[in-house]
Amino acid sequence: MSAHDNPDIRRHMERLTAEGVDVVRVIYPDLIGTDRARDVLVDHLPSAREHGLAFCRAVYHTSPQGDVVPVAGGIDAGLPDVTVRPDLSTLAVLPWEPGVATCLGEVTDPATGAPAPESPRDLLRAVLARCSEQGLRPVIGPELEYFLLEPAPGTPTGWRRAPETTGAVYTAGLRADPDNHLLRTLRHLRDLNLGVITGNHEFDGGQYEINLTHSEALDAADRAFRFKAAVKELARKEGRLATFMAKPYGDAGGSGFHLHLSCDDAEGHNAFDDPAGAYGLSAVARHAVAGIVAHAPALAALANPTVNSYKRFGPDTLAPWLIDWGLDNRSAMVRIPPERGSGARVELRLGDAGANPYLLVAGTIAAALLGIQAGEEPPAPLEGYGYDTARAAVLPRDLSAALDALEADTALTDLLGKGFTSSFLTYKRNEVERFQRHVTDWEFTEYAYHL
Repeated sequence: MSAHDNPDIRRHMERLTAEGVDVVRVIYPDLIGTDRARDVLVDHLPSAREHGLAFCRAVYHTSPQGDVVPVAGGIDAGLPDVTVRPDLSTLAVLPWEPGVATCLGEVTDPATGAPAPESPRDLLRAVLARCSEQGLRPVIGPELEYFLLEPAPGTPTGWRRAPETTGAVYTAGLRADPDNHLLRTLRHLRDLNLGVITGNHEFDGGQYEINLTHSEALDAADRAFRFKAAVKELARKEGRLATFMAKPYGDAGGSGFHLHLSCDDAEGHNAFDDPAGAYGLSAVARHAVAGIVAHAPALAALANPTVNSYKRFGPDTLAPWLIDWGLDNRSAMVRIPPERGSGARVELRLGDAGANPYLLVAGTIAAALLGIQAGEEPPAPLEGYGYDTARAAVLPRDLSAALDALEADTALTDLLGKGFTSSFLTYKRNEVERFQRHVTDWEFTEYAYHL
């Protein structure tokens, strides 16, 4: 049966047409978690589903500035294709763009029919398959922060925080959001069925946080990816910029991407809960914490994947830069929230908002799984306020050190896959090299007049 005769595709086409939709935007994540896409007219959906949409594989190797990084399988192989097929089970009508629906794309190598080596979504699938072998189904709850900016001609960056209100920490309403950006965004994201539940103005001017409900790990990563793409698109529609950059301003805090992780067992019960266990946690939960702590230096490369990421860290930032864990302690890298029973979970506070959701989720689960397999207990939990180097080891201080830690952690890279790891390391080391050659404004201000 051809795709044109497929009743499922015809059903989707009829529904879209009835809703006034004539274009489907097929999106998929690149290595850094931004959306790559193509618009497909509804009449051509059968062909797109059957034959796929051709993209150059080097899109995975393209920097934010449009430079193609020499990752194996790209330029050296003659810039071959990957094939992207619309996953119509993920179709959703865009509330803010009349006549347009969107869906995720499945990426394969046309030469082998296998998933593309750099596909973040398929990397997560592979890690989840390893969890399934252990009888575990990870559940993830994402929390993301971002800054909203508005044009500011004549300033060094051309943007300023929107608004620049200070002191309106953890508020909602017009006090820190006079244009009701948050309410509009929440309602659009709700209508896109992304599972948003709450939102508020965050710590700094122009900074917001929107929380997503927890769900099975792949679904949670899908929703976090689509959430980031949607927030940025909504801001563009208003002539603004929403950025998930880790730390866009030196005089403000950074933006985090916290993950809440639990696991269901084969019977659907929370495998992290045990009233009789130490701290009310099961052995599985404690081993997972031990794994995350043990592999934290390597995990930093995925959780904090940019040169800018490491400017978010430092004493009293509430961004973890030491390797520790604690019970309901927000100054720890890994926090155990107070809920037990069905709510027993681990919160990893390491990630920043610039992280690729699929890679952050995959890396966190992989580290936890390695801990579960090793069966070791974590060190003693942090007591009191953290950020004391006498009590905990320091995480990598920059991206280069984090990449070295990832490469050295063979247990983690074996689980993530050598193909992906090699591509990621090459891509990110190129980013470090380009930054090291760049003359910054700070250097000019510091040296030019006096030297």
